Amino acid sequence: MSERVDTKVNKRLDSVRILVEEMIVSMDSILNRQEACVQLYGVSTFTSLLATKRGQDQELAAIIGLLHDYYFYKTGINEFSGPNSAETVRPLLRDMNIFTNEELVTILKAIFYQEDRGTVHGPYEEILKDAYLLQLHFQNRNRVLSQQDVSRLRNVFRELAIPEDFSDEVHNSEKNVILQNTDRRSKLADLAEALARENIIGVPGDERYREICKYWPDQSIYIVLQNKWCAAFVYYCCIQVGFQIPIRYPNGIYRLAGVGAWLEWAQLPETGFFYFDGQNGFTPQRGDIVIYEKLLTDDPHDHIGIVLASEDNEILVAEGNRDNQNYSSVFYRDRSFCILGYIRIDNGYQFHFSGEYNPKI
Repeated sequence: MSERVDTKVNKRLDSVRILVEEMIVSMDSILNRQEACVQLYGVSTFTSLLATKRGQDQELAAIIGLLHDYYFYKTGINEFSGPNSAETVRPLLRDMNIFTNEELVTILKAIFYQEDRGTVHGPYEEILKDAYLLQLHFQNRNRVLSQQDVSRLRNVFRELAIPEDFSDEVHNSEKNVILQNTDRRSKLADLAEALARENIIGVPGDERYREICKYWPDQSIYIVLQNKWCAAFVYYCCIQVGFQIPIRYPNGIYRLAGVGAWLEWAQLPETGFFYFDGQNGFTPQRGDIVIYEKLLTDDPHDHIGIVLASEDNEILVAEGNRDNQNYSSVFYRDRSFCILGYIRIDNGYQFHFSGEYNPKI
């Protein structure tokens, strides 16, 4: 019986290894491939070790370690490693059809919360956080850690009966960035206008289109977004000017490559950024995001753009994929025609999620 179980375990772990190796092989740089191997397999080894020590499932822990930074090595983008990696591997693991829903939730939650080392979560979340610090310590001995990470690492050393041999030097990891006086909406409009005037074409051969698509980890993303990259254009512009949001807001129905996700996000209690024209005296301004309603199809909220100027009867907009014609443009639209409303992001907005992550399986 135990032999059959071990065979099943190895097959599941091997399936994930193949997934990770295929991703690593696709990387252009040899140095990046080497770094990915060291990091992902190193953390996987430490998660497996800690799971064994703490009486948890060694296989699930090893899989969590292998996948923990999948998004970064797939895209080269380091922001939101936890949320974005969880979102990236979620459909891949689901489609493998080798995990129960409970196991999928366990894996995804551990990956999602990996950077939140100041909060205690479930056993696998804590295993990954500690494994990441062990890997960081043994592969980069000169890395200066925060006081919080030093305390966590010291506890793990004691748990494993390892003599402490790391520096007490710490750094303050808090980012003291003043955002109140930064007009990021104005910068958003400036960037969107400059890009849209470049007449970007939604084909893989257009370097600017590839740049817009880089946040989305799908293998065939250039084809997936072709003739429907208006929301990806808005996301790209927002990220560039400092409005940092994961590719899918936690527990959201859609990814922010789709218009529906922007509407969903803007109406959350923690944001409240969505306005109807005329609502409590609201009028669109430069740097607002406009959402159209049945403009090009019979579907609701079917298009999106960025407002550059507003007049009595018209708005000047910058759009990727103008009218689903697969090119960017700056032009006027009728302010009274097929507009659902506007998103006005607060200039001081910072992503913060304090709820419980419930991945969509």
